[in-house]
Amino acid sequence: MINFAQAYYLILLLLVPLFFLSYALMRHLRNRRIRKFGDSGLVTGLMPSVSGSKGWIRVTLFALAFFFFVIGLSRPQIGAKLKERKIKGVEIMIALDVSNSMLAEDYSPDRLERAKLAISSLVDKLRDDRIGLVVFAGTSFVQLPVTTDYASAKMFLNSINTESVPVQGTALGEAINTCIRSFSAQSERSRAIIVITDGENHEDDPVAAAKQAAEMGIKVFTIGVGSPEGKPIPYNGELLKDKDGNIVVSRLDEQTLREIASAGNGAYVRAGMSEFGLNPIVDDIKKMDEEMFNSVVFEEFDEQYMYFFAIALALLVVEMLIGERKAGRHLLSNINSSN
Repeated sequence: MINFAQAYYLILLLLVPLFFLSYALMRHLRNRRIRKFGDSGLVTGLMPSVSGSKGWIRVTLFALAFFFFVIGLSRPQIGAKLKERKIKGVEIMIALDVSNSMLAEDYSPDRLERAKLAISSLVDKLRDDRIGLVVFAGTSFVQLPVTTDYASAKMFLNSINTESVPVQGTALGEAINTCIRSFSAQSERSRAIIVITDGENHEDDPVAAAKQAAEMGIKVFTIGVGSPEGKPIPYNGELLKDKDGNIVVSRLDEQTLREIASAGNGAYVRAGMSEFGLNPIVDDIKKMDEEMFNSVVFEEFDEQYMYFFAIALALLVVEMLIGERKAGRHLLSNINSSN
């Protein structure tokens, strides 16, 4: 694995082609000046010891030296290894509703995509806290176990859609129970569950599940996505209809979500257009007692820049030692002059 500690220097490599272009332009202008004095072939004949190819060799060596010098500036590192370190933070499990009702367009572009965007923004702000993700509809499963690997969290988040859970419905209670089982064994106090859903058509007892979580020291927060008046659900290019042919309108069930949050010693927030609601909830979670976790990270890279600097220096020395005269002719002229 190669890592560049100062990768922004690599942009200087864009200058390499300019060296060749500049040299070609210089030779072109020099030839134009020569032609002003007379026939270029005759002038060339008067300078038999001048090499036309050595100039290109020198500029190539200089370009290579510059290339290796820039690589050295960017500090290439190899040999990263895993190391366990202690971090201090909280564990957050997010339960995201992926049922078809989350396709309603109360938000732009729809409820589910707006929720994913808010979670992604939250992940960008996390530091040493651990985050996990559960997706649910008629059933639930762990999409991402608790981790500090935020890049993986965003990757898994982007792959979520309404087909992530094949069984339709809104099993809120099961989702909360799945979150409870998903916390790490290291966590005992600083645990929180954030449920993001419209809360409609729940099929079990989420209030009882939230109460059980609270008894275990886990706070349960809820974010209501949608509007009380409701919106139809786009599905396969049409509006979703029930078995009687009526258009299904998905409405936000705020009462249930308030009861879940109350039973879970948390808080309920209705998602807004600009402020989705995750930030104030996470601010509240941050006030909990943080715990020490063992985290495995990559570190202790071996620096390699000195080798690239050495190669650059060697190429520059060779470039300076190469003259512009043809070696054989220059040597022959010296012998003839001595005789």
